Amino acid sequence: MYNYSFTDANDDSDAINPLDLITALFHCSDPFLQQEMVSKMSMCQFSVPLLLPNCDTQQSTLMLWAMRDLVKKFRPHSLAGDRTFVEGRIVEMDIPMVSFVRLGESSLPKSQTLNKLLSNPHQHNDTFVHRDMDCGDVPRRISDGLVEVSWYLPCGNTNIDVFPQAVAIANQRGDGRFFKTQMSFLYDTSAAVFIFSDDLEGDLGTLNNRESRAELFLVTNSQSKTFNMETLRDICMKHKVKETNVIIKRKQNDAEFVKALRFHVSDVIGNNPHIMKVEDMAAVAHHGIVVDEDCTECRNGRTNAEGITGRVRDVVTFKKDHLPLHGEIWKEISQIEKERFRMRHADKDIEGYKSSLKTKEEQLRKEQQEKAFSEAMGRFIAGISDSRTQRLYFLKWLKIQLDTLSRQNLSKLREQYKDCCRNTPQNKELIEDLDKQISNCSLGPEHFFRELGQLYECACSLPENNPARQNFQHLPALCAQMLLDGFPVELVDGDASNIPMKWIQGVLTQLHQLVDTKSKILVLTVLGVQSTGKSTLLNTMFGVQFAVSSGRCTRGAFMLLIKVSEELRSELKCDFIMVIDTEGLKSPELASLDKSYEHDNELAMLVIGLSDITIINISMENSTEMKDILQILLHAFLRMKEVGKKPRCLLVHQNVSDMSAYDSNMRDRKKLVEQLDEMTRAAAKMEKKVAYAKFIDVMDYDPDKDSHYIPGLWHGTPPMAPVNAGYSEAVYDLKKNLIGSLQTSDNIRNSNATEFLNWIQSLWNAVKFENFIFNFKNSLVAEAYTDLCTQFKSWEWSFQSVMDNWLITKETFIFNFGVTEKNVQINNLRTRLIEMLLEASEKLHEEEQTILYNLEEYFQKKDSTVRLIGKYKQDFRTSATSLRRQMEMSIKHSLEKAVEIREGMEKVNIIKDKQMDTIEKKVCELLQQCRDRKSDLSEDGLTREFEEMWKGIMSELSAVRLPEKDVYQDVHHLLWSNSRSKSGRVSELLNTVDLRTCGQGKFIVKTEWFAGWMDKNHFITKIQEICDRIIKHCDSLISDHISVMERNNTDYHETYIRDLLKAVDDQVKPHEQISDECEAYLKFHVCGRAARLFQKAHKEFNVRNDPQNRLMESKPIFLEKFIESFSEKDLCQKRAKQFTETCVKPAVEDYLSKHLGQAIPDHMKMGHGGVKNKIKKKLLSEIVQRIIQTIYSCSKTEDRLFIQEFCSGLRSQLVIPRDALGIFLILSEGKTDQFANNLIELMKEMEAHIAQGSTDWEITGDQSMESSDYWKYVLMKFNNEFAEAYNAQPADIPDAWKTLTAEDALRGLRESFHMQ
Repeated sequence: MYNYSFTDANDDSDAINPLDLITALFHCSDPFLQQEMVSKMSMCQFSVPLLLPNCDTQQSTLMLWAMRDLVKKFRPHSLAGDRTFVEGRIVEMDIPMVSFVRLGESSLPKSQTLNKLLSNPHQHNDTFVHRDMDCGDVPRRISDGLVEVSWYLPCGNTNIDVFPQAVAIANQRGDGRFFKTQMSFLYDTSAAVFIFSDDLEGDLGTLNNRESRAELFLVTNSQSKTFNMETLRDICMKHKVKETNVIIKRKQNDAEFVKALRFHVSDVIGNNPHIMKVEDMAAVAHHGIVVDEDCTECRNGRTNAEGITGRVRDVVTFKKDHLPLHGEIWKEISQIEKERFRMRHADKDIEGYKSSLKTKEEQLRKEQQEKAFSEAMGRFIAGISDSRTQRLYFLKWLKIQLDTLSRQNLSKLREQYKDCCRNTPQNKELIEDLDKQISNCSLGPEHFFRELGQLYECACSLPENNPARQNFQHLPALCAQMLLDGFPVELVDGDASNIPMKWIQGVLTQLHQLVDTKSKILVLTVLGVQSTGKSTLLNTMFGVQFAVSSGRCTRGAFMLLIKVSEELRSELKCDFIMVIDTEGLKSPELASLDKSYEHDNELAMLVIGLSDITIINISMENSTEMKDILQILLHAFLRMKEVGKKPRCLLVHQNVSDMSAYDSNMRDRKKLVEQLDEMTRAAAKMEKKVAYAKFIDVMDYDPDKDSHYIPGLWHGTPPMAPVNAGYSEAVYDLKKNLIGSLQTSDNIRNSNATEFLNWIQSLWNAVKFENFIFNFKNSLVAEAYTDLCTQFKSWEWSFQSVMDNWLITKETFIFNFGVTEKNVQINNLRTRLIEMLLEASEKLHEEEQTILYNLEEYFQKKDSTVRLIGKYKQDFRTSATSLRRQMEMSIKHSLEKAVEIREGMEKVNIIKDKQMDTIEKKVCELLQQCRDRKSDLSEDGLTREFEEMWKGIMSELSAVRLPEKDVYQDVHHLLWSNSRSKSGRVSELLNTVDLRTCGQGKFIVKTEWFAGWMDKNHFITKIQEICDRIIKHCDSLISDHISVMERNNTDYHETYIRDLLKAVDDQVKPHEQISDECEAYLKFHVCGRAARLFQKAHKEFNVRNDPQNRLMESKPIFLEKFIESFSEKDLCQKRAKQFTETCVKPAVEDYLSKHLGQAIPDHMKMGHGGVKNKIKKKLLSEIVQRIIQTIYSCSKTEDRLFIQEFCSGLRSQLVIPRDALGIFLILSEGKTDQFANNLIELMKEMEAHIAQGSTDWEITGDQSMESSDYWKYVLMKFNNEFAEAYNAQPADIPDAWKTLTAEDALRGLRESFHMQ
């Protein structure tokens, strides 16, 4: 069943005992890898080598250096009441050690027993390898004599802790009788030695001649075959073992036995035991045991480091005296540098202000140069200039010693801070000072490297021939070598929030040279809220050593190089992976500082802009804060002029322990994508970059492939919790997927070191140019701000609705100007325009004051959330003023456009009016002649008379033609006017362009229009997308203008082209990367297409309005009216019907079309049921009532004056068709009162007829004001059908809508109506 034979099961010839493997690995590793191995093993709660045997030399090595970097934190029960803790390097701590050895044979499983001894009942951990583990029973070959050590560290909880205080447990492998040197070492260093043995009659000579204070315990098994009580007593007397120190496992179970053993260990460590620090064991080890720290390089490194750290008494004072260049002076320089870009405090004399900033910066550099070169920095430079191994030892020792100093300093400050807060809380100044000291008490190698960078920057500001400058030119090469050796180098100085650009330039240039220009770099960044395990994640993924929880607040961003193996270089297309680790965003240490959010924004923007791949680390405890960070990033990206590449984004959700997390969070991922898209749209709207509608427009992110779930790091309660195996597996899977996707990706373009440097420079300049002013500190502020936005939008909507209705009435008045009045000068329209603009200004001011009043009322509310957004009040006041100005400009443009179009139609109208006058005069003359003859002419006779007269009219008017316009010439002229401020190249193009050939095919962006872009293919694709959007928008504008021309029977006017050019300018403006040449060709394309379509529309207008054609079309009407007038019949009913059908009804339908678009959103916004038919009926009823009232008021006038009064009374509501009205007025005499009555009846019939033809659509307002998936789906599904039915262009459907299904639509419908 198990597919192996008994022979196979017993065949362990190839098997290796885990202890042999560990021993071999440590022998094959250099001292620095040994440190890393010990650190990782200890994190997993595995024992680590204390004495490492060497089977070749038969000597053991005390692994002091390997353990030197272990830092532990715990809380003994004696400190549990104060809730304080102990933290430090394990080798420097006073922790008693209890050793366990075997002499001869023992039937008790020593290592298994120790595992049970160290484990609490709730959580078992295999600290020591034992025989029942995989390969644990394979005979050991090289590891006998190995002494392992593990530490039990209490957490302060009596229900969990096994021991009340810390204790080290040492476990010797093999028979102690053969390892007398190791036994002697353990006797000398331990508080107690527990000897496991059943061989009571064997050679126990190692128990003799003990000169140590270690208490001896004997552990034996009464069930063993050799057990004899008498023999046991004799041995105890012979070797002076107390009877109480004999532990016999009788027939009790293992739990009872372990309990007894635990009791004795607790008793030993609780009664003033002999204690020896691990580092003090070196003195004991020198008697026959090698100490790994005794090598020359290690000793020299320690001596060199102590030459620096020995001078540190107070960290803050030391930094001020010995590292002065990167202190306050550098911070001031950084602030000035940013101000030179942002000019926040500039006055009118900008150039003068710039000059003063430059002078101030030069003075600060001189202050830096006057600072003495400290001895500490001299020792530091000497230390990093040593050979590679000694340099590594020096830096490690420096870090170890500085960490210890910082930790001790921090511990004292925390105690003082706690004491001050408890006893003297009123002393605010002291508390504030202590808080500042805690923030500044960190001191590490990075501070020396910062100083190194400032030494170099300072030297670079000196003349090139200055000897002092030459003295520091070698520093970048030293730092570049550090990068190659795997050390993190600071990219962003977190204290100054700045990049020492000359220093970074020098380092990366030297790096490029050191690797013989083989420096292709792929950049990976991790970003997240503080304390979410970012550095641990990177350390686990790549085996690097970013600082984690070192007792100090590290700030800034660090870069570290990982060399890519030869076999992977071709697949990953890079020589190195650069990993950038950042300080945690939303840091509590920075929260109290002014503009801490700006610090976060700049850092986030920079590192993501630099990266090819960004890991956004989200811990479940602070996912809300991370969403704030994502919002920051979106604003940051949108505020950039052009980042030039689209980084890939991975979302890593930490502390998610459920194995089904990926599947069960599918819905959450969908929600997150929706939130990210919504945040993108909100950010894009605020940044006026509405082209970005989705998160993937900004970053490359696939929610299914790029979402990873990682369980918590610890399995249990620290400090005894081991690393969760699931954490390592999940991180490994993340790394595997990441590398796999990189191998198959074609979107990543890796830069070499010099190209990466150029990118840093350009990106950092862009960051410095930007003012990162938008950020909410927490969700309450965001919610309050959103509520205010919602209120403001309703006020804004009301403002726009009032002004839109006002504008419609004025445009209607303009189109009606001179329709009924004779001999009205068109010039008078300009006078009326001035009056309208004044009226608009007053109306706008009134509406603006209404918004400002509402805003004041809002902030007077007694609501706790209102105070959170007090600082935004002025922004909204400004928005109201801005809205008024925008509306004022829009209204002015619309009114002027309407006047220009009306003026442009005047020539045509004059021709038409003359024709009507001529026809009316001729018809009246013929009518009078026929009546004067007093002959009873038949209808045929009248027709013959009319035909003769008509021939004369046609011959008289045959020469009249409408003017022809050359639209292409108009457009070319307007292009010249629009391009006056552009480069000479644009003028050159305008001289040669032929608009008749432009705009006929697809617009293609060409690479020769641009220069200086690294990634042209990606860049051109992006520009093409922008241009395609602009062209689509312009096509829609052209279509709208032509529809208006056809509906209103108006001619082409140059204002349409001005609108188009303005639309292109407005949409190009946010994209400064679009060159003048590209913009020119884009306008040629748009204007060429527009000219062709407008020329065609103009010809169609001339055909429709050709005098000959119009006359022939109207001839039957004139003939009919002539015959009816001659017969003098009462035709009031017929004339009323004609007037209704040809004049009133088209005007009413036009009225409904204009007002319906405004009325439906208003109706739905109020939360009312938005039935289109209902709204239309309401509008129809209102206008019909107004018409009837006008009829009543005009009914006492004579017939022709009645029509004029009627049209005049409705000139602000209805646009009466001019041609139809002109035809109707010919021979239109009759009884006014009868005509009016007939007209009123016909109005009622017309209302019923129009109402009956309305489509009954039920569009119920969603009171949440959120768009429903139902309507998204309907519009997406039937987009083309709607366009065809309404003779319009298909709507621009967002991509997200295209993924909706019928099921989504029905679900959206149910949610809207709260249906189950």
